[in-house]
Amino acid sequence: MTLSARIIACLDVNDGRVVKGVNFTDLVDAGDPVEMAKLYDHEGIDELTFLDISASVTDRQTTYDVVSATAEQVFIPLTVGGGIRTVEDVDRLLRSGADKVSVNTAAIARPDLISEIADRFGTQVLVLSVDARRARTVSGFEVTTHGGRTSAGLDALEWIEQATALGVGEILLNSMDADGTRAGYDIGMITRVREISSLPLIASGGAGSLEDFAAAIEAGADALLAASVFHFGIHRIADVKRYLAEHGYCVRTSALS
Repeated sequence: MTLSARIIACLDVNDGRVVKGVNFTDLVDAGDPVEMAKLYDHEGIDELTFLDISASVTDRQTTYDVVSATAEQVFIPLTVGGGIRTVEDVDRLLRSGADKVSVNTAAIARPDLISEIADRFGTQVLVLSVDARRARTVSGFEVTTHGGRTSAGLDALEWIEQATALGVGEILLNSMDADGTRAGYDIGMITRVREISSLPLIASGGAGSLEDFAAAIEAGADALLAASVFHFGIHRIADVKRYLAEHGYCVRTSALS
């Protein structure tokens, strides 16, 4: 049985507002997260991902409030990431209405966080967010932090293998080189990760043309995450799904009519 390719909208939330930039700089306001979530749900998005890009302690309550308000309005899987440091953070987010959580910097600093979350809540709730860029490492890709500005000193593929062994259930692969450029997903990166991992793989960073979505599936992605092309009306979700369906890819058809 062929699984449907999932289309995911990403909402980068800063101080309770959705923002978007290029390579995580020059951020512009893109709207209210709850209203945008309702719109995407209505248009047939398969999942939503909220990333709290400020992720400070003072902003944490804002994130809980946004998650709760969104969960009351939409009935699709919701993943929340940014600033998750403890199993207690995960517990509160799940109680607020999140279906999955995404870990990044805190897991790099303390990999045991992955196994602690997986042991308590199950691997199905745990997404590893990997902000990767091309570099002179064993695989040719390194892990970064701080929006792609700082090297974590880790080879991206080695980190994915380590995190998989610790219990993550899904990989969110963010290309820092492609983020916000609309120049296409990093096909080489997706291909290399697919070669070493059988986990569900979400491609992120660089979605521009409709052909870009198909290329990422061909490279091995199970799900396709996009932000600016949806936020600023370049493509509608129905357009992406229709294009993929017409080219032989299995998608959930609620947004084709």
